[in-house]
Amino acid sequence: MASSSSSDRPQSDDLIYAFGASPGFDFASPGILFAARVSGLYRSFDAGKTWKLAYDSLGLQESLPTPAVAVFSNSKSKEQFEVFAGVSGGVLHSIDGGENWQIMRFGSPPPVVSALIISPNYVEDGILLAGTVEDGVFRSADRGSRWTAWNFGLLDLQVISLAVSPNFTEDETILVGTDSGVFRSTNGGRAWREVHLPVGYDPVLSLGISPHFGADRLVWAGTEANGLLVSSDEGESWEQVAIDQIRGPVNAILVSPEFIRNPDLLILQGEKLLISHDRGQSWGKWRENPILEQGVAAVFAPLGFGPQAPVLVGLSNGRTVTVR
Repeated sequence: MASSSSSDRPQSDDLIYAFGASPGFDFASPGILFAARVSGLYRSFDAGKTWKLAYDSLGLQESLPTPAVAVFSNSKSKEQFEVFAGVSGGVLHSIDGGENWQIMRFGSPPPVVSALIISPNYVEDGILLAGTVEDGVFRSADRGSRWTAWNFGLLDLQVISLAVSPNFTEDETILVGTDSGVFRSTNGGRAWREVHLPVGYDPVLSLGISPHFGADRLVWAGTEANGLLVSSDEGESWEQVAIDQIRGPVNAILVSPEFIRNPDLLILQGEKLLISHDRGQSWGKWRENPILEQGVAAVFAPLGFGPQAPVLVGLSNGRTVTVR
């Protein structure tokens, strides 16, 4: 990341929560990257070399922490997409690449949005879900115009992570990771049922779903104290993965887009990136690169994470680097 003294550029200690990108982003051709940070949402037009705050049009007098970002497009056009940013009090929505924003407020007292997911069938159903720090899950079925808290059966309202089935149109399955475990919905997020984990109560920091979920029914959960869990029945039952190799918090889970052919998983365990090539049975360090020894806070792999694929990494010191 290029250094700068300008106040609309991230500082070196500005932690990154998550990344997003315009459709078809490939690091080589023009596109937009988004970084959700402690100080706000930033955009990059040069594949992450430089960043600028995306909230200029809001005229903010102070920083606006942005824990979550989600991007949707049903087109391969790099210009036609929608961006959603989760903030304190609600969700920001942009249809012009982050130039201008519509504010979608959730009411008072304002909840802090911690996670966002978009229905894979958003074009038809307009469904969005937002997880909040203390107020559970909010749901919109009209592209974000109106939001309602849907917490029936959700016994823990401290939401950390969300995941949606790629076959949502058919199975309506959504998973929520909370401060105490996992809850599951099979009716599109309108009601929830607690799933009992083999490790007892433990914060679930991350969730990952197989792109072939309809066939293999696989889902993974990254916990704070008990490593990685896997379910092969759509989240009904769980077991620990590689107990002797994965210890401590699993902050992110990335699943290979071609998981049937290449059963690779990449996880952020603490501040280290670990990879498995055998569906999670064995694990090793992902790529030997000195920059990764500085500690990783966020990872983004729009092209997958194979040997030749560039991957965007947010370091614990706030810097961003592309690892090739």
